[in-house]
Amino acid sequence: MRPEPLLAVRQLKVQHRLRPMRPWAPAVVLRAVDEINFNLMPGETLGLVGESGSGKSTLARALVGLNPIAAGSARFQGRELAGLDANAWRTLRRDIQMVFQDPQTSLDPRMRIVEIVAEPLDYLAPELGRDARRHRAAETLERVGIDAPLHARYPHELSGGQCQRVGIARALVVRPRLLICDEAVSALDVSVQAQVIDLLMALQRDSGLSMLFITHDLAVARQISDRVMVMYFGRVMEQARADVLFEQPRHPYTKALLASVPGTDHALRRQLLLAGESPDLSVPASGCAFVTRCPMADEQCTRRIPPVQRLDDGAAVACHYVAGAQNWSVSRSAPEQRGL
Repeated sequence: MRPEPLLAVRQLKVQHRLRPMRPWAPAVVLRAVDEINFNLMPGETLGLVGESGSGKSTLARALVGLNPIAAGSARFQGRELAGLDANAWRTLRRDIQMVFQDPQTSLDPRMRIVEIVAEPLDYLAPELGRDARRHRAAETLERVGIDAPLHARYPHELSGGQCQRVGIARALVVRPRLLICDEAVSALDVSVQAQVIDLLMALQRDSGLSMLFITHDLAVARQISDRVMVMYFGRVMEQARADVLFEQPRHPYTKALLASVPGTDHALRRQLLLAGESPDLSVPASGCAFVTRCPMADEQCTRRIPPVQRLDDGAAVACHYVAGAQNWSVSRSAPEQRGL
């Protein structure tokens, strides 16, 4: 029998009311996340990718109660998360934890590192004694690569990568069932990044930890994720198993993301972007739908997606969406115009 999902999200919406430009004008509602649907199974990692502003962090914050859910449902182990008050969320904090994108703003500058990591245990594991809490905090710091001599330091005495590892340790110290990572390894160098990813995967194997892993790095998403979900303008464009999505992307936006990765084979890029599909994403009338570099230099193509691509000879190819005409045009500068 197929197990029940740990987290089931249905038609989830998160909206922000913006102050109108004029006092008599009606309020503007920004649909930051619109009709999101997915399941997260026990022990599974769901990678969430998409460009900046696509709603990834807003979705993550809504799932931990930091952004209100405007409509729809998010059920964790059968319990509805939408509409919970602070007291109800308090009982769920032990099971749902989040690693924030910017560790410098999420760590208390007045506390030592070991105190920061031990603090969640004061509220979420009161059955542990003071020495036991300090010991678990120190042990967790060691697991993420923060050695004992650094435990008594303050956040400003550590590098950005070290602060990010402290944030990961603080989330892991309560041993949650669901870990939401918002760009958790983006501030780390390649070697430390690999160590943290291996750590998260090991914890997942040992404890059945489920993860929603938000990242801009498609290589990291492919390595750590069982399934990948692609977001654009607050909506899900495509979701599939990681191997299927990276080998056989179906949506034009997914193809554009994969084709923008440096080092992608030229023939593969041509296959992904110039296969003949026309982008069908309800392009806004204000202009181009994508912010992705175009990998092709053939100015005859009328299926372009991104704005600008630098060529080897110094020329620049620009793609323009013609509002209302539902087509693309391409312009190319002379090679000597290297200032573009």
